[in-house]
Formats: sequence, structure tokens, C-alpha cells
Amino acid sequence: MAEPQNFDIAILGGGPGGYVAALRASQLGARVALVEKDRLGGTCLNRGCIPTKALVRGMEIVLEVQHAGEFGIDVGQPEIDFHRLTTRMRRVVDSLVGGVEQLLKAGKVTVFTGSGRIISPGRVLVEPEREINAKSIVIATGSVPARIPIPGASIPGVVTTDELLQIESPPKSLVIIGGGVIGVEFACIFAILDTKVTIVEMLPTILLQVEDDVVRRLVPLLKARGVEINVGAAVKEIKQSNELLEVVFDTSQGQRSVQGEMVLLAVGRWPYVDGLGLSELNIKMNRRAIATNERMETNVEGIYAIGDVTGQRMLAHVASYQGEVAVENALGHRREADLSAVPDCIFSIPEIAQVGLGEKEAKEKGISYKVSRFPFSSSARAQIQGESSGFVKLVCEAESGRVLGVHIIGHRATDLIAEGTLAVKLGARARDIVETIHAHPTFPEAFHEAAMGQFEGPIHFQRL
Repeated sequence: MAEPQNFDIAILGGGPGGYVAALRASQLGARVALVEKDRLGGTCLNRGCIPTKALVRGMEIVLEVQHAGEFGIDVGQPEIDFHRLTTRMRRVVDSLVGGVEQLLKAGKVTVFTGSGRIISPGRVLVEPEREINAKSIVIATGSVPARIPIPGASIPGVVTTDELLQIESPPKSLVIIGGGVIGVEFACIFAILDTKVTIVEMLPTILLQVEDDVVRRLVPLLKARGVEINVGAAVKEIKQSNELLEVVFDTSQGQRSVQGEMVLLAVGRWPYVDGLGLSELNIKMNRRAIATNERMETNVEGIYAIGDVTGQRMLAHVASYQGEVAVENALGHRREADLSAVPDCIFSIPEIAQVGLGEKEAKEKGISYKVSRFPFSSSARAQIQGESSGFVKLVCEAESGRVLGVHIIGHRATDLIAEGTLAVKLGARARDIVETIHAHPTFPEAFHEAAMGQFEGPIHFQRL
């Protein structure tokens, strides 16, 4: 084995948590090693956020073309070339991976290709025979798709999102087990690709973490595109049925089944900790996840963990944020992670975004609150764009008007949530938003009008 190389920080995992941590540590003058067994960018860039959103963008264009006649532009029915669609998707991914590689090179981060295992605090073995010494170690190994232990889950054609993103042509029918964020996003994509999509969800609603009124707005839109939704449906088995796969599930009305060419397992993700040597180090776990404090420290001095592997908020932007917190603490800049204002973004069509408290959470906390909404149907910009579905909803503390939560369904909701996130983070009041000039005609005006609803009411919408 070659002589060990010495670094200030060694980071295991090159996803949005790991590579951002490496770049931040480099900015602070540290000697940084980054260990990644696969492609840089992790699940988000290679098999998650980026490729799926590239597909979503393609589907948005399909819808725009289909409605072009409303603008006096006749272009005919769009024809989707799935090969070209996915080729572009991969080109976007490759471009962004290349960008990460260049950033790490410019930051003088030493990248090791291979699986990393922590031998002891301060020592990492990069298999098969390279060793790294580092004053601090950051675990950023991410997560993998969860597989439910049901009969038939390993039958060919039963896939996770990893495999689904590699297919050469869309299936004629797809059964999605799981009505969470992943399931709903893929349902939107494949429904527009003319795939017959069926969602099977064990819980009483899809998108359980989303406000009820937002889900009630989305469900009819999904059904209008031909998506069948089964809730309160506990999957019992998957079996071969001639050339199709059959998903059998129990409901309150008895046993039912649906068939599809493919079955997508979209039941969440598990922290990935295999082969890290955590048990030998006696690192404290929280079930499958690594336990940390607010400084992203584990119970073993000098070892930190960030992102999905901590099992907290499995979001790329949270992983990046925690990566910055971890390396700043490792380098003596004391900082604690604050997850009180984390935006959740769902790239359904239309998009959904939320931050802070919902009505149910406010009730559970015993907070007296007031809700106000503004529909995009009354937004000038939304009318101009032909994107008038959805609304902006504010949940504010009744007495002070402090913004507790923001919930949006509609065009570019994932962009609009930034203003809501800043409001929640800074403890802004609805009055602060009302007294802030919002440009016209823009989508953020809906945020302004929703805030006005906390008082006398919005200017451009009157409920009759």
C-alpha cells in the first residue's frame, strides 16, 4: 500500500452534500479529499433531481404546444421522440457533472475514485489499497431507493427510479406503488407520454405531507390526464399475469388488483451506510440513519454526517446546506444547522412548493392562526401565460401576522417559494409583504395579494 496522503478533511460521497462541502472547505483554505465510487453529483444529479426535471420540462413543452392554438398559433399535435427526449436529459446531466468536476479541480480538491471505509477516526481506506489521513471526516453517502418486502418485488419489470430512467421507450401502462413526491412526479411525466398510469398508495391520501387543499386541487388535474389513484391500498403482492404485471392490494372494500407493463417502486429512500465501518466505530445510529447534533457531529469526535444519510430531510438543498455547516465546524467556525425554514418542492405539473407550518401543524402546536389565499386565476401574469391553475396560501400567526408557512400550487411554484422561505426564516409579518412593492405583471404579485388577505382582503379578487 502506498504511503497515506494527509488532508484536513476527507469527505465520503460526491453528491450535492459532499461536493458542496468539499468546495466550501476549499474556500476556507482546507486541504480536501473527496471519495466517490460512482459519478460525481450523486443521486440528485445522475439519477434523481436533474434527469427527472429535464423530463418534466419536456412534458411542459408538450402541454404548451397542445395549447398553442389558444394563443392563435397552430402547430398541430406534438410528436414525442422519446429517444431524443432522454438523450437531451443525459446531455444535461453530463454537462452538470462536468461542471462539478471543473469546480473541484479549480478548488484543488483531490478526488479519489472508489469506496471509502473509515478505519478509525482520522483514517479512511479507499478500496482496495489507498489510505487517507484526515483531521476530520464527513460522511455524505446519501441514500438508495427503498424496496418493500412483498412477494414479487424482484420480478423483471418491477423497477426503481434508477432503472426507469434508463428505459428506451415508455411503457403502455405503469403501476406506481407509492403516492409520495417521487410517485406523483413520475405519474405526471408518464401520463403526458400517453402511458396509462395507476398510483397505489397505502396511506389515505397522496402527498401526505402536503396541505389538504393543495392535494384537492392537484388530484382532479391528475385524473383529467388519465391517472388512476388508489389510496388506502396496502399492496400484498406483485405477480406475472400473461405479459403484464399485476399488483394486488387490499382496500376497505376488499381486495383489488391493477395491471401494467411495468411497476415502479416509489416508496421512499433509505440512508446508505453499507461498508463504511460504522459499527466498528460505535457510531450512534437512529435506526437506519446516522445520528448527529445541530453541528452535524456524530458521537465520535472528528466524524460528521450530512444529507440523506442522516435521515432528516432527504433533499439535495438540505444536504448542501448541512455540508457547509459540517465543514465550517470542522474548521473551527462554529455554526448550527437550522431546518426551521426548508422549502419542499414537488415538480408535478403544476408544481407544488411549501415551507414552514401548515394548518395541521399549527393546530398541533396550539398556535392561533389565520389563512389567506389568492388564486392564480386572478393573476394578470398567470392569465397572460395561460397558467391560471392553483393558488398561493399563507398561514400566519393570528395576533402578530408573522408568516408561519407558505403553500403554493401552480406554475413555477418552486421558484416562488423562495420569497416564502425568506419570510419564514426572517420571521417576517404579512404586513411586511403587503408593504413591499411587487413588480407588475409577475407571478409574485399573487404572494403579495395573498398577504393582503390577512387584512381587508386582496385587491384583485373578491369572493362572491
